Amino acid sequence: MANLNDRVRAEIENINDTLEELPDSKKLPRLSKLELAGVATLLHNYYNGIENILKQILKYKNVTIPSGSSWHKDLLNLSEENNIISSQTKQNLIEYLAFRHFFSHSYALDLYPTKMEPLVENIYENYRYFKSDINRNIQNIKI
Repeated sequence: MANLNDRVRAEIENINDTLEELPDSKKLPRLSKLELAGVATLLHNYYNGIENILKQILKYKNVTIPSGSSWHKDLLNLSEENNIISSQTKQNLIEYLAFRHFFSHSYALDLYPTKMEPLVENIYENYRYFKSDINRNIQNIKI
């Protein structure tokens, strides 16, 4: 079985590959519904990767992964409580959590560029904060 560092690095690689495919936020209004659905999928994949990393680190720390209808939000709270992410990073990620929920429970025709633009525009800075938190707070993980 892969160790924690290997698992985190694999997720980071997947997230990096996902982010490389994101278009510039200013291009979103010109995209078709199908292209917007592709961007929404990339945003969803980004957040799933973040959650996968948080789950792996919590498991490593022998913290029980939350379950139930609010487990996604509980995961962020637990990650902050266990010093995996800062409160600022948690606040940044809440926007992506909300989008993940919307995307999972809506139709592609309900996607609007104006709602997605801030997520795409801020994703790289938010990701840097996340990686910095992981590097600073978790021993032996350098990403």
